[in-house]
Amino acid sequence: MKILVLNGPNLNMTGTRKKDIYGVETLEEINKQLLEYGKKLGVELEFYQSNHEGKIIDVIHQSKDKYNGVVINAGAYTHYSYAIRDAIETVVDYIPYVEVHMSDIHKREDFRRVSVITDVCVKQICGYGKDSYKKGIDLLLEKIK
Repeated sequence: MKILVLNGPNLNMTGTRKKDIYGVETLEEINKQLLEYGKKLGVELEFYQSNHEGKIIDVIHQSKDKYNGVVINAGAYTHYSYAIRDAIETVVDYIPYVEVHMSDIHKREDFRRVSVITDVCVKQICGYGKDSYKKGIDLLLEKIK
């Protein structure tokens, strides 16, 4: 069982940016914790982060042949990238995607309350900090098994 944790723009700045919203741990630290979590569940996790839309789309296209599921935090692309939405839509018949956000996007600025990728994902999980990723992994495992 192999799951990709895919992060979009500015998530590489986690631990630096808006600590009151995203926390003080870096994305690298969170990924290490998730790796351990995956091991306990018997799941191999891989991680990818990019600030570039096209690179994220390429990884999404490749995901159907490499992974059993994907947890995606598309960052700001969540709110307006129809290109990422369409990329997910092209692979969801082969592989499930779960959308996650550390913050509760429904309680933030108006523009953050809309997700253009939710309807092509199994579910949206938000507002649990770094545990949003764990909840996304758990949901994928339920869906895949």
